[in-house]
This record gives sequence, C-alpha cells and structure tokens, in this order.
Amino acid sequence: MATFKAIRIDKADKGTVAALTQFDEADLMDGDVTVLVEWSALNYKDGLALTGKSPVVRRFPMIPGIDLAGTVEQSLHPHWRAGDRVICNGWGLGETHLGAYAEKARVKGDWLVRVPDGMSTRDAMAIGTAGYTAMLAVLALEQHGITPASGPIVVTGAAGGVGSVAISVLSKRGYQVIASTGRMSEADYLQHLGASEVIDRNELAGPAKPLARERWAGGIDSVGSTTLANLVSMTKYRGAVAACGLAGGMDLPTSVAPFILRGVCLLGIDSVMCPIELRKVAWSSLVNDLDSRKLSEITHEIGLDQVFDRGSEILEGRVRGRIVVKIA
Repeated sequence: MATFKAIRIDKADKGTVAALTQFDEADLMDGDVTVLVEWSALNYKDGLALTGKSPVVRRFPMIPGIDLAGTVEQSLHPHWRAGDRVICNGWGLGETHLGAYAEKARVKGDWLVRVPDGMSTRDAMAIGTAGYTAMLAVLALEQHGITPASGPIVVTGAAGGVGSVAISVLSKRGYQVIASTGRMSEADYLQHLGASEVIDRNELAGPAKPLARERWAGGIDSVGSTTLANLVSMTKYRGAVAACGLAGGMDLPTSVAPFILRGVCLLGIDSVMCPIELRKVAWSSLVNDLDSRKLSEITHEIGLDQVFDRGSEILEGRVRGRIVVKIA
C-alpha cells in the first residue's frame, strides 16, 4: 500500500485546512510498530483540531485523531508482533505525531496497550479516550478513599463521552450519581445510564462561594472554570474532585477555603502521558465495569468522511455519548 486514505490538516494563510485525501506511506513518522487502523473515535480535542478553533495541532501536515484501535501489521518492538490487536491513545497522537484518522499509523510500541480479551476493536474505540479518561478519574477517586458509602458523586458534562461512561461505571460500582447537564432533555438518557438525580448545569454557574453547602463526596469534571470552582466549594469534608477537561474554560476562579477548611482534594487526570501500567489497569477495569449494552446504546457510528461535520457539533455540545469512526 504505497498510499492510503487519511484526513490531512495543512497550514493555510488563515488558520488551517482539513481534507480527506491519499497519504503516502513513506511520509509516516518514526516508530517501531505499524498498525492497520480499524476504528477511531471523535473526541472534543479532535473537534478542535478539525475546525482549527484551538491550536492543538503543532506539526504540519498532520493526520488528526487522538486514539485508535487496530491490528499490528509490522513490528520491530519486542512486545508486539503482526496480528496483535492494540489500542493507542494520547502520547501526542493527532497533535505532534501523525494520528488515527487514517488507514495506517506508525507509532512507538511503548505507547500501545493490548485490546483486552472479550473486547472488540470497535468497542475499544466506543470507550476511547473519553471512557479511558473517565475510568482514570474513577480510579483516582477510589485511591483517595472515596467509596459508595462516602456519599454521592457528581458528574458534569454528563451527556458527553466522559460523562456518559463515568455515570455508567460509577453506577455499576454502586455509587449514587448526580448528573449535571446543560441539556435537561437528556434526563431520561442519563437516568438510564445510572444517574439517580439530574441537575441543570446552571446550578453550578455563576461565581463560586468560598464554601457552599456540602452536596457530594466527590466529582468528575470535564468542564473546568466556574463549574469546577462550584463543584469544589460544594464538596463534603475530605472529599475529592477529579478534573479532566476544560470545555467551559481553562481558568479556575476558586479560593483556598475548600482545601484548607474542608480538606477537599483536587485530583488532576492526565490521559495523554499517563504511565502504561495505569493504562493497563484502566482498560482491564473497563471490561468488567462498563455494561456492554449501555456502551452500545450510547455509541453512534460514522465514516471517515463524516468527521468534519460532527467535529463542529461536538464543540457545540450537541453530541450525546460516544462516536466511533470506521476506518477500515
């Protein structure tokens, strides 16, 4: 295969331009494993790259797509051989390293995780970076000592990819989940996933009080800014909030009061450079803790040529659940 189908982003006079084209295999970047990509997914960061609304792409030309699942074609890495089913997400994929929206990818073998037994490559991308990040957040809360007996967990951006998976996983693990969303029309969907209560995101809008009424033992936040500040101010004594996104902004207008008067902890969740051993724990946990029927219900499938329109929709908050992209 001298060339293969790929989405390519190039620098333009004004911003960037993205198009579906043929990419020369000789132009793939260095790596010791070549993967035949079968599935990818559409994430918030992918929407930013495709639309050029944020400078997430730092190399041109770039193939976007921050996560992939497929089969090893060739390997010079001792841990991988042709035919292995693998997952790759983060590590600069789609930002500094040619990414997943292509029929082939060449990456470092140290970046790869084996697709768990019992999981298809499609299901791996139905989970994708969003679901894997949600699992990292759940593990961080539990490592902090938060249990179902501690009290409810609030999940913001609840109808999105991270939120949908977080609700499903937390519910299966026995937690009471409060879902915060700007789309109250999705209340039935969120309750079906396992939320016991759905609140309007406006309850977390506006300037945060230094200390507000205690409402939850912990939270998983993909919004940031004022929403995260309000979450922290409403967290119970010695609770914790796992922060993993910035859909609402990068700022954090809070005070030290929750941290020094209630012992609240803010847990940062990084999915991009997360150590490989923790990645393995997260992916293996998802096999058992994510209901496959619910995963199917929250997943929508598109082709590679459809990611342009859906990329704009995900930035506008009009995407429910997860979108998988069929590559081959």
